[in-house]
Amino acid sequence: MKSLDQLRETMRRDRVFDFVAKGEYPLSAFRHTVTPGEIDVSHGTILYVENVTVSFDGFKALNDLSLYIQDGELRCIIGPNGAGKTTMMDVITGKTRPDAGRVHLGQSIDLTRMNETEVAEAGVGRKFQKPTVFPEHSVFQNLELAMKMKKNVWTSLFANLTGEQCDSINQTMELIGLKEQSAMQAKLLSHGQKQWLEIGMLLMHDPRVLLVDEPVAGMTHQEMDRTAELLTQLAGKHSVVVVEHDMDFVRSIARTVTVLHEGSVLAEGTMDKVQDDDRVREVYLGS
Repeated sequence: MKSLDQLRETMRRDRVFDFVAKGEYPLSAFRHTVTPGEIDVSHGTILYVENVTVSFDGFKALNDLSLYIQDGELRCIIGPNGAGKTTMMDVITGKTRPDAGRVHLGQSIDLTRMNETEVAEAGVGRKFQKPTVFPEHSVFQNLELAMKMKKNVWTSLFANLTGEQCDSINQTMELIGLKEQSAMQAKLLSHGQKQWLEIGMLLMHDPRVLLVDEPVAGMTHQEMDRTAELLTQLAGKHSVVVVEHDMDFVRSIARTVTVLHEGSVLAEGTMDKVQDDDRVREVYLGS
């Protein structure tokens, strides 16, 4: 079993669960957490990506990109390789700084002024394509490790769980369909179950916005159906942004679809509307 220091190093990889990054982020980053009531969604929009441009050695990965995610909606993002989907998520989560434009959570929280840890604390969770779980630890322990730190970092790491925290973990296991696997080591889970566990780990962090990257890659059809059900359940309480290449899966969950091409929005609307767009058929879906 990994030591606490090794677990922290694993957490540090994506900085979504980077509670103790020594020397890189001050502990003052944990002194204030944006609560749901502090995110101003009075206009109905929770995530504003406006006129964002990102260049790498002269290549525009994002080119004046504007995207608006409504509070509680389920949005699918599609597009060919190189369309800017990953860069878009990097900008939203603070991994990449835009050359121009703004990214706001609600009306007033400027995400471009935050590092990755602060963005996660503000209420934006990101799930990468490859699940990042602690293989030697049980499902319950994985969720415990991911639980949002509300007090001093060190005391939180070593404190016993309260009844309320145990209830929260149990409710999350029920939601992601892993209640029966509570004591099972994560390494023994199927690929799909590991994906659900990582989504559960993000939910323990209580995000308002979930960015989910290719959640069904490598899944069986049965696992894909369960993932579609889970993401649909999460919408409403959370705003869920799904980047996916599997068009059958997108059709099964899509309410609004945004098509990216060359770093900009090419088309947006229902799946039927997007499929009927000649530009989309030419650059992505095939004519």
